[in-house]
Amino acid sequence: MALRKEIFEQPKIISGLLSSQEQNINQIVETIGIPKGIFIAARGTSDNAARYAKYVWGAQNRIPVTLAAPSLFSIYHQPPNLKDLLVIGISQSGESPDILAVIKEGNRQGCQTLTITNKPNSPLAKESDYVIDIMAGNEISVAATKSYTAQLGVIAMLAASWKDKPRLWDEINTIPAFMEQTLQTEPDIKGYSARYRYMDQCVVIGRGFNYATAFEWSLKLKELTYVVAQPYSSADFRHGPIALVSAGFPVFAIATNGAVINEMSEMIKQLINAHNVELFLISDQEHLLKIATCPIPLAQGIPEWLTPIIGIIPAQLFSYHLTLVKGIDPDSPRGLTKVTLTT
Repeated sequence: MALRKEIFEQPKIISGLLSSQEQNINQIVETIGIPKGIFIAARGTSDNAARYAKYVWGAQNRIPVTLAAPSLFSIYHQPPNLKDLLVIGISQSGESPDILAVIKEGNRQGCQTLTITNKPNSPLAKESDYVIDIMAGNEISVAATKSYTAQLGVIAMLAASWKDKPRLWDEINTIPAFMEQTLQTEPDIKGYSARYRYMDQCVVIGRGFNYATAFEWSLKLKELTYVVAQPYSSADFRHGPIALVSAGFPVFAIATNGAVINEMSEMIKQLINAHNVELFLISDQEHLLKIATCPIPLAQGIPEWLTPIIGIIPAQLFSYHLTLVKGIDPDSPRGLTKVTLTT
């Protein structure tokens, strides 16, 4: 299956990205400097990468990041004022007309424009001042996996370059080894997947840097397994949606060491003790793994800001194995194509 093959290619892809694009990224950063603000246009999986960027560039570089509403550019023709912003398009294919409309408007308003893409000769790349190739290679499966983590890798590399701290580069260089270790959880994930054969709805919870992971995990469940999977921040989940859950309700969560772990721990314990949910948990916290229905351990020592790049791998593997349990072709989800041309 192409999907599984591409999931397992991710350590090699990130290693190649680090060796091939560090100089290009440093040159781009040296030219544009630290922007006053960043305006990102993206769709689908790339939009989830943009959610990660919002946290990483905010936390590491103190840069305010805004996610675009592309329809304002392509349909309403009422674009906001982008003065002094760096305008970024994130797109695996570089072909989406509405993302292209944002970059064109950024150029028209005199902004610096940057594209992060797997297709450096795409229309989006040709319209931009600067291009970063995510180096993911040909992605055959419709569901994005290696292109997503490569986009996150580029975002992390930009953060390290803007901050100019060797420690951040050292941390980024640990990603491939942590990925390799995480891929070894596949046998447990495969075993757990049979429990969810008849699942038709669930919630996915993450917070902080892993807010993006909750969205990407839920997207993979939707497009691959046809499950109604709703993503939430643990904070937002308390404001009403927690009423959804009852005994046996499937909850998927990622909780890693860092600034949000205490709040995530409280949420997880409440879901188990007060609601008796079915909890599939990706975590580096032993005390939480012990109470999960389906625990997937992450390695100790992954820097919090990089956990989304590694933590999404068990989610990808689970979604893949659940398609097989359900008798679905993981490489050809119904109604989807690899390139979606939204206007």
